[in-house]
Amino acid sequence: MNFKGGSGKTTSSAHLAQRLALKGYRVLAIDLDPQASLTALHGVQPEFDLLDGGTLYDAIRYEDPVPIAAVIRKTYIPNLDLIPGNLELMEFEHETPRALSRGNAGLFFFRVKEALAQVDERYDVVVIDCPPQLGFLTMSALSAATGVLVTIHPEMLDVMSMSQFLRMTADLMDVIADSGADMSHDWMRYLLTRYEPTDAPQNRIVAFLRTMYGDKVLNAPMLKSTAISDAGLTKQTLYEVERSAFTRTTYDRAIESLNAVNDEIAQLIQKTWGR
Repeated sequence: MNFKGGSGKTTSSAHLAQRLALKGYRVLAIDLDPQASLTALHGVQPEFDLLDGGTLYDAIRYEDPVPIAAVIRKTYIPNLDLIPGNLELMEFEHETPRALSRGNAGLFFFRVKEALAQVDERYDVVVIDCPPQLGFLTMSALSAATGVLVTIHPEMLDVMSMSQFLRMTADLMDVIADSGADMSHDWMRYLLTRYEPTDAPQNRIVAFLRTMYGDKVLNAPMLKSTAISDAGLTKQTLYEVERSAFTRTTYDRAIESLNAVNDEIAQLIQKTWGR
Protein backbone atom coordinates (compact mmCIF):
# COMPACT_ATOMS: atom_id res chain seq x y z
CA MET A 1 0.00 0.00 0.00
CA ASN A 2 0.85 3.68 -0.50
CA PHE A 3 -1.34 6.49 -1.76
CA LYS A 4 1.30 7.77 -4.15
CA GLY A 5 0.49 6.58 -7.66
CA GLY A 6 3.39 5.05 -9.55
CA SER A 7 5.18 3.73 -6.47
CA GLY A 8 5.10 0.18 -7.83
CA LYS A 9 2.24 -1.33 -5.80
CA THR A 10 0.71 -3.38 -8.62
CA THR A 11 4.05 -4.47 -10.07
CA SER A 12 5.17 -5.60 -6.62
CA SER A 13 1.87 -7.37 -5.86
CA ALA A 14 1.74 -9.24 -9.16
CA HIS A 15 5.33 -10.47 -9.03
CA LEU A 16 5.04 -11.42 -5.35
CA ALA A 17 1.84 -13.41 -5.88
CA GLN A 18 3.24 -15.21 -8.93
CA ARG A 19 6.61 -15.96 -7.33
CA LEU A 20 4.96 -17.43 -4.22
CA ALA A 21 2.62 -19.53 -6.37
CA LEU A 22 5.51 -20.78 -8.49
CA LYS A 23 7.31 -21.75 -5.26
CA GLY A 24 4.35 -23.90 -4.20
CA TYR A 25 2.34 -21.63 -1.90
CA ARG A 26 -1.44 -21.58 -2.43
CA VAL A 27 -2.01 -17.90 -3.21
CA LEU A 28 -5.04 -15.66 -3.58
CA ALA A 29 -4.39 -12.29 -5.24
CA ILE A 30 -7.01 -9.59 -4.66
CA ASP A 31 -7.24 -6.47 -6.80
CA LEU A 32 -8.76 -3.74 -4.62
CA ASP A 33 -7.75 -0.95 -7.00
CA PRO A 34 -10.64 0.29 -9.20
CA GLN A 35 -8.04 0.92 -11.94
CA ALA A 36 -7.66 -2.89 -12.05
CA SER A 37 -4.10 -3.15 -13.37
CA LEU A 38 -3.45 -6.35 -11.40
CA THR A 39 -6.58 -7.81 -12.99
CA ALA A 40 -5.42 -6.91 -16.51
CA LEU A 41 -2.00 -8.48 -15.85
CA HIS A 42 -3.77 -11.81 -15.25
CA GLY A 43 -5.73 -11.89 -18.47
CA VAL A 44 -9.05 -10.46 -17.25
CA GLN A 45 -10.27 -7.32 -19.03
CA PRO A 46 -12.31 -5.42 -16.43
CA GLU A 47 -14.32 -3.40 -18.95
CA PHE A 48 -15.41 -6.53 -20.88
CA ASP A 49 -15.18 -9.54 -18.56
CA LEU A 50 -16.78 -8.06 -15.44
CA LEU A 51 -19.97 -6.50 -16.78
CA ASP A 52 -22.09 -8.39 -14.23
CA GLY A 53 -19.86 -7.86 -11.21
CA GLY A 54 -17.33 -10.38 -10.01
CA THR A 55 -15.12 -8.19 -7.82
CA LEU A 56 -14.60 -8.28 -4.06
CA TYR A 57 -17.34 -5.65 -3.81
CA ASP A 58 -19.90 -8.41 -4.40
CA ALA A 59 -18.70 -10.17 -1.24
CA ILE A 60 -18.39 -7.10 1.03
CA ARG A 61 -21.38 -4.96 -0.04
CA TYR A 62 -24.00 -4.15 2.57
CA GLU A 63 -27.01 -5.60 0.77
CA ASP A 64 -27.11 -9.23 -0.39
CA PRO A 65 -23.37 -10.00 -0.33
CA VAL A 66 -22.39 -13.19 -2.16
CA PRO A 67 -19.99 -15.83 -0.77
CA ILE A 68 -16.43 -14.82 -1.56
CA ALA A 69 -15.89 -18.14 -3.37
CA ALA A 70 -18.30 -16.89 -6.06
CA VAL A 71 -15.89 -14.16 -7.19
CA ILE A 72 -12.63 -16.18 -7.12
CA ARG A 73 -11.19 -17.08 -10.52
CA LYS A 74 -8.43 -19.49 -11.48
CA THR A 75 -5.46 -17.97 -13.27
CA TYR A 76 -3.18 -19.60 -15.83
CA ILE A 77 -0.54 -19.98 -13.09
CA PRO A 78 -0.88 -23.12 -10.92
CA ASN A 79 -1.63 -22.36 -7.24
CA LEU A 80 -2.66 -18.77 -8.02
CA ASP A 81 -6.28 -17.61 -7.84
CA LEU A 82 -7.53 -14.08 -8.44
CA ILE A 83 -10.34 -11.83 -7.27
CA PRO A 84 -10.40 -9.17 -10.00
CA GLY A 85 -11.22 -5.49 -9.63
CA ASN A 86 -12.91 -2.79 -11.64
CA LEU A 87 -14.62 0.59 -11.12
CA GLU A 88 -17.45 -1.12 -9.23
CA LEU A 89 -15.16 -1.24 -6.17
CA MET A 90 -15.77 2.50 -5.79
CA GLU A 91 -19.34 1.64 -4.76
CA PHE A 92 -17.98 0.52 -1.38
CA GLU A 93 -16.45 3.98 -0.87
CA HIS A 94 -19.80 5.61 -1.72
CA GLU A 95 -22.04 3.20 0.19
CA THR A 96 -20.13 3.04 3.47
CA PRO A 97 -20.91 6.66 4.54
CA ARG A 98 -24.60 6.08 3.68
CA ALA A 99 -24.62 2.83 5.64
CA LEU A 100 -22.90 4.52 8.59
CA SER A 101 -25.46 7.32 8.61
CA ARG A 102 -28.27 4.74 8.67
CA GLY A 103 -26.50 2.86 11.44
CA ASN A 104 -26.37 -0.47 9.58
CA ALA A 105 -22.72 -0.55 8.50
CA GLY A 106 -21.70 -2.52 11.57
CA LEU A 107 -17.94 -2.64 11.89
CA PHE A 108 -17.33 -1.90 8.18
CA PHE A 109 -13.57 -2.42 8.52
CA PHE A 110 -14.12 -6.12 9.29
CA ARG A 111 -15.91 -6.85 6.02
CA VAL A 112 -12.81 -7.91 4.05
CA LYS A 113 -11.52 -9.95 6.98
CA GLU A 114 -14.85 -11.75 7.45
CA ALA A 115 -15.14 -12.48 3.72
CA LEU A 116 -11.61 -13.95 3.63
CA ALA A 117 -12.36 -16.13 6.65
CA GLN A 118 -14.74 -18.10 4.41
CA VAL A 119 -11.82 -19.43 2.34
CA ASP A 120 -9.17 -19.53 5.06
CA GLU A 121 -8.47 -23.23 4.53
CA ARG A 122 -7.88 -22.87 0.79
CA TYR A 123 -4.87 -20.53 0.82
CA ASP A 124 -1.50 -20.09 2.48
CA VAL A 125 -1.05 -16.45 1.47
CA VAL A 126 -3.37 -13.64 0.36
CA VAL A 127 -1.80 -10.72 -1.51
CA ILE A 128 -3.96 -7.56 -1.61
CA ASP A 129 -3.14 -4.76 -4.06
CA CYS A 130 -4.59 -1.64 -2.40
CA PRO A 131 -5.85 1.46 -4.24
CA PRO A 132 -3.72 4.65 -4.21
CA GLN A 133 -5.99 6.33 -1.65
CA LEU A 134 -6.68 6.02 2.05
CA GLY A 135 -10.39 5.19 1.86
CA PHE A 136 -12.71 2.58 3.32
CA LEU A 137 -11.37 -0.15 1.02
CA THR A 138 -7.77 0.43 2.12
CA MET A 139 -8.69 0.57 5.80
CA SER A 140 -10.71 -2.65 5.48
CA ALA A 141 -7.74 -4.33 3.80
CA LEU A 142 -5.41 -3.01 6.49
CA SER A 143 -7.53 -4.49 9.27
CA ALA A 144 -7.62 -7.84 7.43
CA ALA A 145 -3.85 -7.87 6.83
CA THR A 146 -1.26 -9.60 8.98
CA GLY A 147 1.69 -7.98 7.16
CA VAL A 148 2.00 -4.60 5.47
CA LEU A 149 4.31 -3.70 2.61
CA VAL A 150 4.72 0.02 1.86
CA THR A 151 6.27 0.71 -1.55
CA ILE A 152 8.59 3.72 -1.81
CA HIS A 153 10.14 5.27 -4.90
CA PRO A 154 13.31 6.80 -3.41
CA GLU A 155 12.80 10.44 -4.40
CA MET A 156 12.14 13.29 -1.98
CA LEU A 157 8.60 14.13 -3.11
CA ASP A 158 7.60 10.47 -2.84
CA VAL A 159 9.13 10.18 0.64
CA MET A 160 7.29 13.33 1.76
CA SER A 161 4.03 11.94 0.38
CA MET A 162 4.63 8.63 2.16
CA SER A 163 5.24 10.49 5.42
CA GLN A 164 1.83 12.19 5.14
CA PHE A 165 0.24 8.88 4.21
CA LEU A 166 1.71 7.12 7.26
CA ARG A 167 0.59 9.89 9.59
CA MET A 168 -2.98 9.73 8.30
CA THR A 169 -2.93 5.93 8.41
CA ALA A 170 -1.76 5.92 12.03
CA ASP A 171 -4.55 8.33 13.05
CA LEU A 172 -7.21 6.23 11.31
CA MET A 173 -5.83 3.00 12.75
CA ASP A 174 -6.11 4.50 16.24
CA VAL A 175 -9.77 5.36 15.62
CA ILE A 176 -10.50 1.85 14.35
CA ALA A 177 -8.57 0.26 17.24
CA ASP A 178 -10.74 2.28 19.66
CA SER A 179 -13.74 0.55 18.06
CA GLY A 180 -12.42 -2.82 19.15
CA ALA A 181 -10.34 -3.93 16.14
CA ASP A 182 -6.91 -5.49 16.50
CA MET A 183 -4.82 -3.29 14.20
CA SER A 184 -1.48 -4.87 15.06
CA HIS A 185 0.48 -6.57 12.29
CA ASP A 186 3.08 -9.32 12.38
CA TRP A 187 5.38 -7.15 10.29
CA MET A 188 5.53 -3.90 8.36
CA ARG A 189 8.26 -3.28 5.81
CA TYR A 190 9.25 -0.63 3.29
CA LEU A 191 10.10 -1.82 -0.21
CA LEU A 192 12.31 0.41 -2.36
CA THR A 193 10.93 0.40 -5.91
CA ARG A 194 12.16 1.64 -9.30
CA TYR A 195 15.59 2.00 -7.71
CA GLU A 196 18.53 3.07 -9.88
CA PRO A 197 21.85 2.28 -8.14
CA THR A 198 23.73 4.76 -10.36
CA ASP A 199 21.46 7.67 -9.37
CA ALA A 200 23.32 9.65 -6.66
CA PRO A 201 20.27 11.55 -5.25
CA GLN A 202 18.36 8.25 -4.98
CA ASN A 203 21.28 6.71 -3.11
CA ARG A 204 21.22 9.57 -0.62
CA ILE A 205 17.47 9.04 -0.05
CA VAL A 206 18.00 5.28 0.36
CA ALA A 207 20.77 5.89 2.92
CA PHE A 208 18.46 8.31 4.76
CA LEU A 209 15.60 5.79 4.82
CA ARG A 210 17.84 2.98 6.04
CA THR A 211 19.16 5.25 8.81
CA MET A 212 15.60 6.24 9.80
CA TYR A 213 13.90 2.87 9.56
CA GLY A 214 16.74 0.37 9.89
CA ASP A 215 15.70 -3.22 9.24
CA LYS A 216 12.13 -2.09 8.50
CA VAL A 217 13.45 -1.39 4.97
CA LEU A 218 13.82 -4.61 2.98
CA ASN A 219 17.45 -5.39 2.16
CA ALA A 220 16.57 -6.14 -1.46
CA PRO A 221 15.35 -3.19 -3.56
CA MET A 222 13.28 -3.60 -6.71
CA LEU A 223 15.48 -2.21 -9.47
CA LYS A 224 14.11 -0.02 -12.23
CA SER A 225 14.28 -2.09 -15.40
CA THR A 226 13.16 -1.74 -18.99
CA ALA A 227 12.48 -5.50 -18.90
CA ILE A 228 9.58 -5.00 -16.46
CA SER A 229 8.21 -2.08 -18.51
CA ASP A 230 8.52 -4.01 -21.78
CA ALA A 231 6.75 -7.04 -20.29
CA GLY A 232 3.95 -4.72 -19.18
CA LEU A 233 3.34 -3.64 -22.78
CA THR A 234 1.82 -7.07 -23.43
CA LYS A 235 0.17 -7.23 -19.97
CA GLN A 236 2.70 -9.72 -18.70
CA THR A 237 5.03 -9.98 -15.74
CA LEU A 238 8.71 -10.82 -15.89
CA TYR A 239 7.87 -14.38 -14.81
CA GLU A 240 5.89 -14.90 -18.02
CA VAL A 241 7.95 -13.35 -20.80
CA GLU A 242 10.58 -15.24 -22.77
CA ARG A 243 14.12 -14.54 -21.67
CA SER A 244 15.12 -14.38 -25.34
CA ALA A 245 12.99 -11.23 -25.74
CA PHE A 246 15.63 -9.20 -23.87
CA THR A 247 19.35 -8.87 -23.74
CA ARG A 248 20.58 -11.46 -21.28
CA THR A 249 22.08 -8.99 -18.78
CA THR A 250 18.90 -6.85 -18.71
CA TYR A 251 16.66 -9.84 -18.04
CA ASP A 252 18.99 -11.53 -15.53
CA ARG A 253 19.50 -8.32 -13.56
CA ALA A 254 15.74 -7.69 -13.33
CA ILE A 255 14.72 -11.25 -12.43
CA GLU A 256 17.49 -11.47 -9.83
CA SER A 257 16.21 -8.27 -8.21
CA LEU A 258 12.58 -9.47 -8.19
CA ASN A 259 13.44 -12.88 -6.79
CA ALA A 260 15.54 -11.34 -4.02
CA VAL A 261 12.63 -9.06 -2.99
CA ASN A 262 10.00 -11.80 -3.12
CA ASP A 263 12.12 -14.40 -1.36
CA GLU A 264 12.88 -11.93 1.44
CA ILE A 265 9.11 -11.42 1.90
CA ALA A 266 8.62 -15.21 1.83
CA GLN A 267 11.12 -15.46 4.71
CA LEU A 268 9.03 -12.95 6.69
CA ILE A 269 5.95 -15.14 6.07
CA GLN A 270 7.78 -18.28 7.18
CA LYS A 271 9.05 -16.50 10.29
CA THR A 272 5.50 -15.39 11.13
CA TRP A 273 4.28 -18.98 10.81
CA GLY A 274 7.11 -20.13 13.05
CA ARG A 275 8.04 -23.00 10.80
